Amino acid sequence: MSIITLLTDFGVSSPYVAQIKGVLATRRPESHVIDLTHSVPPQNIQAAAITLGDLAPWFPAGAVHVAVVDPGVGSDRRILAAHVGDWYFVLPDNGLISPLADRFAVKSVVALDRREFWLSPVSNTFHGRDVMAPVAAAIASGIPLEELGESVDDWHRVHIPRPRVMSKSIQGEVICVDSFGNLITNISADDVHGDDVFRVGDRVVNGLVRSYSDRTAGQMVALIGSSGRLEFAVVDGNAAVQLGAGQGTAVEVDLVGETQQVGDLQ
Repeated sequence: MSIITLLTDFGVSSPYVAQIKGVLATRRPESHVIDLTHSVPPQNIQAAAITLGDLAPWFPAGAVHVAVVDPGVGSDRRILAAHVGDWYFVLPDNGLISPLADRFAVKSVVALDRREFWLSPVSNTFHGRDVMAPVAAAIASGIPLEELGESVDDWHRVHIPRPRVMSKSIQGEVICVDSFGNLITNISADDVHGDDVFRVGDRVVNGLVRSYSDRTAGQMVALIGSSGRLEFAVVDGNAAVQLGAGQGTAVEVDLVGETQQVGDLQ
């Protein structure tokens, strides 16, 4: 059974998700459709790219991932189908594929132009339903990418901020906020130490904890999350709300200890 996943910024109550699923059920009823998330912050390409990069590798080879975070819908921006790593992707050419392309081999990227695979007519405001969904169904059916469009190598990349790692400190930032209000940073577990000093906004946290339960309710903690990145959280609370922090908030680490690996911390 083929797998098709959906990632959008539509929101969990949006009827647009059902329309995409209706197209997939019509064009490829035997595929298993899985929702990655529909809670990407609206038009937030960086958050969508990071989320897609984190989630897609958990799926088996051949899965088709459809990402509809598309503030340029209706413009002359292209829509791409790509084979990156072991997976296929259908998404706008706005940089969503960038984190995956940095980690896995880019085997093929085409700009969609074969309208016979699309719905007709095509809405100017809903390419996710009228173009991306039927193309994803075609890929899941075994249609080669080269039959869907022309090969391109000038696809757009989005800049994901990287931390500045120095001998005694690291300067980074929050790159996304999860549904619990945890502040996820661009600092890797490989770069920090268990007894370093961590700063986010005007708060200072001494050392890493292994899990949220290591501290009592209301306390701010720093830990390595399941994505292998440094995170800040408030136990049984919301760090983003408490600090007024979000994407782009500055983070600093004073390096004072010995490096610990993710497995040692969790």
